[in-house]
Amino acid sequence: MRVSKVAAWVIASCLAGAVFSWSAGAVAAEPAAEKFDNSTCLACHGIKGFDTKMADGHTRSLYVVEDKFGKSVHGKRLCVECHKDITEIPHKPGVTHKVSCVKCHEDLWEDAKDSGKTQENARLGVVVKQIDRYMKSIHARPSMEDQSRTNATCYDCHDAHYVYPKGSAARAEWRLNIPNVCGKCHAKERAEYGTSVHGKEVLEKHNPKAAVCSDCHTTHDIESPSLDSTRLVITKNCGNCHEAELKSYMGTYHGQVNTLGYAYTAKCFDCHGNHGIQRVNDPKSTVYPANRLDTCRQCHMGATEGFLTFSPHGNTHDFKRYPYMWLTSKFMIALLIGVFAFFWAHSALWFYREYQDRKQRKNIPHVRTAEMELLAKGGKYYQRFKPLWRLAHLLFALSVMTLVLTGMSVFYAETTWASAIMRALGGPRSAAFIHRIAATVMLGIFFLHLVYVTFFLGRNWKNFNWFGPRSLVPRWQDLKDATGMFKWFFGQGPRPALDRWTYWEKFDYWAVFWGMGIIGGSGLMLSMPNVTASILPGWVFNVATIIHGEEAFLAAVFLFTVHFFNNHLRPDKFPPPDIVMFTGAVSLEEFKHEHKVEYQRLVDSGELQKHLVDAPSRPMTLASKTLGIVLLIFGLSLLVLVVIGFVGNATGA
Repeated sequence: MRVSKVAAWVIASCLAGAVFSWSAGAVAAEPAAEKFDNSTCLACHGIKGFDTKMADGHTRSLYVVEDKFGKSVHGKRLCVECHKDITEIPHKPGVTHKVSCVKCHEDLWEDAKDSGKTQENARLGVVVKQIDRYMKSIHARPSMEDQSRTNATCYDCHDAHYVYPKGSAARAEWRLNIPNVCGKCHAKERAEYGTSVHGKEVLEKHNPKAAVCSDCHTTHDIESPSLDSTRLVITKNCGNCHEAELKSYMGTYHGQVNTLGYAYTAKCFDCHGNHGIQRVNDPKSTVYPANRLDTCRQCHMGATEGFLTFSPHGNTHDFKRYPYMWLTSKFMIALLIGVFAFFWAHSALWFYREYQDRKQRKNIPHVRTAEMELLAKGGKYYQRFKPLWRLAHLLFALSVMTLVLTGMSVFYAETTWASAIMRALGGPRSAAFIHRIAATVMLGIFFLHLVYVTFFLGRNWKNFNWFGPRSLVPRWQDLKDATGMFKWFFGQGPRPALDRWTYWEKFDYWAVFWGMGIIGGSGLMLSMPNVTASILPGWVFNVATIIHGEEAFLAAVFLFTVHFFNNHLRPDKFPPPDIVMFTGAVSLEEFKHEHKVEYQRLVDSGELQKHLVDAPSRPMTLASKTLGIVLLIFGLSLLVLVVIGFVGNATGA
């Protein structure tokens, strides 16, 4: 040990004092360590240059700056409260002088709990929790080079004598030195960090708001960056400074998969780099226009120039920077408000009027003609849909529900239910595969329908009445029927007699054409990015993402509210479900009530008999009701999940 003349004199004095105490009859062993006050320790350790030579030949400083130590969180404690093996001065030869930060803090916390002083020692409780997190971290595990020691102990990162309280000037100064502390072990990363925008702000400009190592990698629960959990945490931590950028990123498919807890899509550092990150307008930046395509190709092999105009941080609020996204968003919002305002009001008024009529028994029983009585006795039903249409409807319904389940789980990735469903489906990759299969079924059915319609019209285009009762083309009568329904809703007229296709059924039909074009088209573009970007500019991805999500929301909510109400949940349909789309047949009583104009036309022309079939068998009826109830429950459950996601998204929960 090397000491100055002053230090030698102090040590000699301490030694003389110790000998005197012993000769005066003191016990052989020093009583308790806390008997020594800090001034006694600092008599030696407070001397600048006080150090010792280690076994490996390196010199270790034993110098403690009294003033700095006094301002630290440990400044009010005795040295021997931590250095418990120091029981006499001068120290015995061979004393290790090791301190267990973990044991010390845990013992103090146990004492606080035993004495009922946890409130007064709340900060100590926080430290104990930090210790728990540290003990699970990569720093607390044995070093690969030396299994007898950990990767990093508390005092490798913290200088135990100079741990300062939050908000103090000394702590702010200590924070700016964190990259150098980490660099003692991570020299390569420290050197790269020094060249980055973050490093220059911290090390050269001493900017306390710039990111240091612990801001990205966390502090006590740090883990290997190769782990998915760590990569997700680092991405989240970027948002502590870059809040707006993280929010816009989370709105992309990359970010939604990240939110669900999966790390295989691009994250902040995949695009911007990590330790050597540069400003976007710096030619050395990985997202600088000249470098951006190479960055994209790290994941998207074969990416074309079109990728360059994709805006990963685009938003719908900034018209100047993202006009296409702004316009698309406003159009979709107007569409949503318009559709739901009309049809929810329509459904509410319809429910009220039917409920009132049902209470007054205006529709029960329906007046039957002699012909209907005769047919009813024979158990005959009117065949409204043939087997092929019923099968297509069932497959279409199943595919749409599957699309809603898999798609909305990504759209509302921040919800708890979305994470649970994604785990059940095997993760986003499996869900995406299921989503594409369901989309193929849906689009396939729609395509076959178009082929059939084209073939039918091709054979009958000369004789087909485009605005006749069998046509689904809207006509003036539909407007008259809608007006008549609203008059009936408000008690200003009788319920209008309706033809084969009602105006709301025509809306449902043509809405599918719109949906297939909008949802199907945008989905195809997003599922084939390289093809899309080879033809169209990258900002199309931003627009397609908005359209795909918002139109899917519109379709899901409309189907599970308006469509379900019109066909299953209004008073005249109770108890649900209506099984005509499963059996294909409807009772003559219900047929006349729902489609009186068509019924009367068939009766007058004598064609009614041609459309009559036997009533569905009991097993067929039971199976249809069971299937209908299952689909209703599934659809309504999906509606609840979508509403939870929408409310959480709207409130920021």
